[in-house]
Amino acid sequence: HNSVEGTISYDSLLFIPSKPPMNYYSNEYEKGLQLYSRGVFIMDKASDLVPEHFRFVKGLVDSEDLSLNISREMLQHDRQLKVIADRIEKKIQSELTNMLKKDRGTYEKFFKNFGLQLKFGAYADYGAHKEVLQDLLMFYSSSEKKLVSLKEYVSRMKEGQESIYYACGDNLARIETMPQIELLKDKGLEVLYLTDDVDEFVLKTISNYENKSFKNISSDDLNLESEEEKKSNEAQIEQNKDLLDFMKESLSDKVAKVVLSQRLKSHPVCLSTEGEITLEMEKVLNAMPSGGNVKAIRVLEINANHPIFQTLQTLFEHDKDKLKSYTNLLYGQALLMEGIPIEDPVTFSNQICDLMNP
Repeated sequence: HNSVEGTISYDSLLFIPSKPPMNYYSNEYEKGLQLYSRGVFIMDKASDLVPEHFRFVKGLVDSEDLSLNISREMLQHDRQLKVIADRIEKKIQSELTNMLKKDRGTYEKFFKNFGLQLKFGAYADYGAHKEVLQDLLMFYSSSEKKLVSLKEYVSRMKEGQESIYYACGDNLARIETMPQIELLKDKGLEVLYLTDDVDEFVLKTISNYENKSFKNISSDDLNLESEEEKKSNEAQIEQNKDLLDFMKESLSDKVAKVVLSQRLKSHPVCLSTEGEITLEMEKVLNAMPSGGNVKAIRVLEINANHPIFQTLQTLFEHDKDKLKSYTNLLYGQALLMEGIPIEDPVTFSNQICDLMNP
């Protein structure tokens, strides 16, 4: 309950349902608060009183300053109503912030029900509301094993750490086993696990938080290696340039390049990306009804310390046809680990059989 007196006076009684209505994410759902003037009912759902990102809030507003004869069309242009709506938005934000700080368990229950709405709100309208919502967002943490806020993540960042690291996937279990995450774990870096389709678009929209940029762990420019490791990797790349070029040619336009990786530990191969479009964004955009043929710029990374790399070097010297088959198999393996369907599963299966029966 909130009672405001001044140039514009009103009483509001607001609440959040314990669960989303069945039609909450459908076009049938109507947001809005009941509107009264001096205790006289004017409208059941005044949609302009509550912003889209807080559309889950229910309740009523009673103001002495509104005309009893005001129409729905006049309400849309009423200056007093806009002032009330702005104050209600600030009040909802402050109440949710206090809930997060003082009643974490209740906030997490709320977020599991309505967190997706906050994420859509931060992403919508080109990020116009991100400042209002970014401190209310939560993501699963690799180190805490629970939902955490961006502020909590930043408060634990290592000295000199410039980026907030995140990984995308269909579920937590799949993200946990991604090849790219091994390096981050080895260095003791916290990673946010993003499992909702909108998550990465939200972080791209926020762009940076407290002067820290967001970095997908599948990006090709994590820049986590020491100078010594970089020099060693550059030397290996130069020594194996012809092999890597041959593997790139074998994959044609499926990848932009084939490189030796410093991020891989136990896995032989992984995919990374160049540019703004990531593999997860590619999947989400192509799954949309209006989506086209969006393609991320893919990079195939090979673990130079894995036994398979020695096999590739040997095949380059003695059996280039077999090396082509190995290259395509490794690319298929990298796709599967990213949750991306193989373009030609029959050929992939036949190649496995051929290699099993030399």
